[in-house]
Amino acid sequence: MSGTDASELANRTAPDSGRFLPLGLAIGLAVLAADQASKWWILDRLDLAARGEVRVLPVLDFIMVWNHAVTFGMFGGVGAAGRFLFSAIAVVVVVLLLFWMRRTPKPWVAAALGAIAGGAIGNVIDRLRFGAVVDFIHAHIGTVSWDYIFNVGDAAIVCGVGVLLLDSLFDSRAKRN
Repeated sequence: MSGTDASELANRTAPDSGRFLPLGLAIGLAVLAADQASKWWILDRLDLAARGEVRVLPVLDFIMVWNHAVTFGMFGGVGAAGRFLFSAIAVVVVVLLLFWMRRTPKPWVAAALGAIAGGAIGNVIDRLRFGAVVDFIHAHIGTVSWDYIFNVGDAAIVCGVGVLLLDSLFDSRAKRN
């Protein structure tokens, strides 16, 4: 391998300067803080667990749900070990997201990764603290509903994944042209 080939390989595999890592970390911490603050308010101030359901707007209700599974109720049959299994998997994923965040040359990707990591950590805290994730946001239009109850962290995860998908779509189109 010539010197040029080795330096090209090193440049391809070397992490970016990490210049957008602080942005991703700040977004992640903001999401984590918003997620945990909203859950504190829902549980301790609004006492949604006792109320069950509160109409907020014609298109928005707060409904208390303890989610023992993962997204959309998948893998709910894992039992009591699920809280630790799902938490361990989430922590591994967050570590991988941090490596990706450090390497990305795109600020929007770092922000999206931070949002995903912050939401995931918020849900891990719930699993370890309560044995389940606190979900409470129900958006609907009249009686038309998807029946998916979620939390602030879940919303951040979905938005972050959406940004990553859009980035991938536009990046692949740019490479084709």
